[in-house]
Amino acid sequence: MNLNAVRAVFRREFDGYFATPLAYVFIVIFLLAMGSFTFYFGQFYDAGRAELNTFFGFHPWLYLFLIPAISMRLWAEEQKTGTLELLMTLPISIASAVVGKFLAAWAFAGLALGLTFPMWLTVNYLGSPDNGVILTSYFGSWLMAGGYLAIGSCISALTNNQVIAFVVTVVVCFLFTISGHNIVLDFFQGWAPLVLVDAISSFSFLTHFSAIMNGVIDLRDVIFFGSLIALFLFANVVVLDLKRAG
Repeated sequence: MNLNAVRAVFRREFDGYFATPLAYVFIVIFLLAMGSFTFYFGQFYDAGRAELNTFFGFHPWLYLFLIPAISMRLWAEEQKTGTLELLMTLPISIASAVVGKFLAAWAFAGLALGLTFPMWLTVNYLGSPDNGVILTSYFGSWLMAGGYLAIGSCISALTNNQVIAFVVTVVVCFLFTISGHNIVLDFFQGWAPLVLVDAISSFSFLTHFSAIMNGVIDLRDVIFFGSLIALFLFANVVVLDLKRAG
């Protein structure tokens, strides 16, 4: 994997977001949704506590629909417009293209997340929150967004239809999100071995993100998200290799 190639793809993709209204529409919807869920559904003011747990608690559910809207176009659009074949002829490896596109999408998601900083300013104005906990929660939220994006990027490579990529990504991400809850575990308990049930539970995004929201960055949680991102990016490369060979 060539770092110069990764950088070139990253710049092309990141600049491409702002060449169309897509980036601005996404950011506006993201910020409005975050604010609405926090203040109205989460009753931020009524809680009377100087913390952002309510704010971060909605992130997995908003990411569940907003992140697939970013990832669905990563490869499906390339295949639909025929530019994937052109990209394959360039002197860059598939791995470089996959990593470059992913990092651009992740940086864009990070930018949208960073623009929620008025929430941080608001809670500091209203009280004396633990800013260390808030900072680690932002880091955990960004890691989780990377996990959703890696899954969406891999699924986008499987089809040239953005709608199909979006729907399938939402379903897969939803399963990863709730895999630690009884709605999933009850299906396996009673007939599956305990080690399998524990393994399924360990894939829950909510479990790992909730741990980071407590203000403690456990290496196991970082390794989980890092490994999941690496796994789906590797699968993304394999899918594109098979398409090129076919």
